[in-house]
Amino acid sequence: VPEARSFTLSELRAFDAERRFVTLRCVSDPLNGKKIDTALWDGVPVSTVLEAVDAPESCCVTLHAADDYFVSFPRAALEDGLLAWGMNGRPLPRSHGAPLRTLVPGHWGETNAKWLTEIEIREEPEDGYWEQRGWQGTGEVNTVAKLHSTTVRDGTVRVGGHAYAGTRGIDAVEVSTDGGDSWTEATLSEPLPGSVPLDAEEPEPDGEAADAWRMWEHEYDAAERHEVVVRAIDGEGERQTEDQEEVRPSGATGWVSETIRP
Repeated sequence: VPEARSFTLSELRAFDAERRFVTLRCVSDPLNGKKIDTALWDGVPVSTVLEAVDAPESCCVTLHAADDYFVSFPRAALEDGLLAWGMNGRPLPRSHGAPLRTLVPGHWGETNAKWLTEIEIREEPEDGYWEQRGWQGTGEVNTVAKLHSTTVRDGTVRVGGHAYAGTRGIDAVEVSTDGGDSWTEATLSEPLPGSVPLDAEEPEPDGEAADAWRMWEHEYDAAERHEVVVRAIDGEGERQTEDQEEVRPSGATGWVSETIRP
C-alpha cells in the first residue's frame, strides 16, 4: 500500500459495520462430519478498510495472526470478506478469534484467520502454514450435502441435514432411497437473509446470505432395509461430484449414504 497503517478496534468500529450470516467448514471435515456450522457475525467489510488505505489490486494477500499462524490466497477472495468482532449478538469469544478475525467468503475455514494482527498485500504468492504441511485447502469449499438426522416411526422415515457450497449457494438436494437408482428432490429451507447495517433501527436484509448453508428434509414410507444417498446441486447448476476423495490434501468429496433399517 502507499503507506502502512494500523487500526485500533475502536477505529474499525467507527466504519459502517454490518451483521451477516456466514457458514464455516474445516478442510479436514469428513464427508459426513460435523466440522461445519453457521453463525451471525458483526464486523466491517474488508473492502471498506482496503479502500481506506488505497490498497492496490495486487496478486495476493497474506493474513497474520497473534499465534504466528499465516495464510495466503488471492487478493480478490478477500474483497467481500468481513473483519468480525461480534458473534451471535455478543462480543467475539476468545476461542473464535477475539478481538478480531477474518471471514473470507466461500473458502475453507483455515483461510478465516483468527486473532488477526496484520493484512499484507503482496505481489507474489507464498505457501501458508498448512500448505507448508501438505494441505491445499485455501481454495473454495467443495459442495456437500450431509445426512445428520434419521427418524423412523410407524413405517415413515424422515431424513435430513444441511447442504453447503460456499458462495455458489445451494439450488437443490436430491435423495435416493434405493442406493442411487432413482432420485427425489428434498424440501429445502428458505435461504438465510442477507447482511444488514449494524446500527439500523429497522434493518432490511440485503437479499439472501451470500455464504451460508441450507437445511433439507425428505419423508417417505419404507418397510425394509434400504440405502439412502444424498447429493447437492449448487446455485450454478453443478451437481456434487460422486468421486470419493479423502480430506487430505484439499477436502473430502463424494456422496453421503446411510443404511436404514425401519
